[in-house]
Amino acid sequence: MITELLPEINEIEDRELRKKIIATWEEAMEFRGWTHEILSSIPFTLLAENVKITFIEHVRTVCKMCITCDKVLTEAYSERKVPINRDHLIAGALLADVGKLLEYEIIDGKAVKSDYGKKLRHPFSGVGLAFKHKLPPEVMHIIATHSKEGEGEKRTPESIIFHHMDFMILNW
Repeated sequence: MITELLPEINEIEDRELRKKIIATWEEAMEFRGWTHEILSSIPFTLLAENVKITFIEHVRTVCKMCITCDKVLTEAYSERKVPINRDHLIAGALLADVGKLLEYEIIDGKAVKSDYGKKLRHPFSGVGLAFKHKLPPEVMHIIATHSKEGEGEKRTPESIIFHHMDFMILNW
């Protein structure tokens, strides 16, 4: 069950949004037959050597960092802050890398970029999956703009938060 793999889904108040996130993850996992065990063991990125952080650790940690950032901003600025849609922020954090399940494949026990992934990076396939499952455009925006493909685009507050949390870990 996806909520066991990603319990942060339960932080989302909107029940329909939770269902759509689960359906998106289920379809992405089905594409190559990904299991909880494999997703909990592969590296979160193929762009660096000797990555010790796993894919699921990365997704969950960045999501938790986004939730914490939202709490801090709410405490600090209360009603004066830029309104942040917490459900959209969490949904985007959980789905930003879901396209990697199409981009990657396992060859000889190792995660590698698939032929599909050599043509379409995960932000594109992630948005495609999200669109298919009728996720809000605000969530698709986070997926689309979170990595280098989003450079130069005007990001929403939710996308800015996610982008910074995501790249904070990448730069370790």
